[in-house]
Amino acid sequence: MPTRAPLLQVERIWAEPDAIADLRGQQILARFPDAEVIDVASHWQIPELHGNEGNIDRWVRVKTEDLVLGVKKSLSARPNGRSADWIAPSTANGCAMACAYCYVPRRKGYANPITVFTNIDQIIGYLGRHIRRQGPKLEANQCDPFDWVYDIGENSDCSVDATVSDNVSDLIGAFAGWDGAKASFATKYVNRELLELNPRGGTRIRFSLMPKPEARLLDIRTSSIDERLAALDDFVEAGYEVHLNFSPVVISDGWLGRWSELLDLLDATAGEAFKKQAAVEIIMLTHNEGLHEVNLGWHPRAERVLWTPEIQQPKRSQNGGINVRYRNGVKAQAVAELTDLVATKTPWLTVRYAF
Repeated sequence: MPTRAPLLQVERIWAEPDAIADLRGQQILARFPDAEVIDVASHWQIPELHGNEGNIDRWVRVKTEDLVLGVKKSLSARPNGRSADWIAPSTANGCAMACAYCYVPRRKGYANPITVFTNIDQIIGYLGRHIRRQGPKLEANQCDPFDWVYDIGENSDCSVDATVSDNVSDLIGAFAGWDGAKASFATKYVNRELLELNPRGGTRIRFSLMPKPEARLLDIRTSSIDERLAALDDFVEAGYEVHLNFSPVVISDGWLGRWSELLDLLDATAGEAFKKQAAVEIIMLTHNEGLHEVNLGWHPRAERVLWTPEIQQPKRSQNGGINVRYRNGVKAQAVAELTDLVATKTPWLTVRYAF
């Protein structure tokens, strides 16, 4: 079996001066001693990366070879109510993986390498104060019956981020010590180094799953579905709460049958400890015309299943952008069919929400 190439082979680090001055920035530079360090005024304004159409031809190479260091200027926790009660301030954005449907590149133009924020102490300090202001969670909700849940990976994959810096391990350690609060992040990458930490139930990892044929086409540079399934019990044993994301659910010929096969595999693979605490979020595909155009330049096969105007309609996002999602009737029927299938095939799996 051929050896998989590493996700990161960093050749260039684009860094704000204040990020280089931070201890975390120095630690990251030490991890990549052979990389060229390029000073930039702002992690958001790097013309060679952002808005450079020529980078479509280097879509994956940019993710592999480039890393950005910045300082998170604005610290705020946004209300969510679906996956989490709050969206925590980002400690990173971008990704070394290249999932064809990922929404994060929409904010960065034609390149989406990892940007790491080095002021982790300020971010953790803010979160601690925010948690104390909430007080105890007095009413259960679908996010969690007892704890305030903070999504720490809205714009990145924390399992990959943990290979670049100690930001994620610092956050997991902080939430392990905070009463009444829980970190949460979704991932498509199995980072077994996280098993060496001591989360003490304070972190919920949501492994994203989809049928294997869809994953091979759309989940580029991720851990395989078999690797993700094999990790479930190990992460439960290590002290994590382990949930699932069925995300995104893509409608194409035979899609429901392939989900049926995946649910059979999940039921046969997962252990009882995982099943006793498992829950799932089901998220139908939302796409974007800009990302569609980018994908046509590097992965047009993906667009044959992602861009299906005959069953999609425009949708204005919370950030004001225009996306496309499945038409109301199509989406409602698909959600009903998949949730019914979950109830039949994996009755032990609680559906936290589906949309």
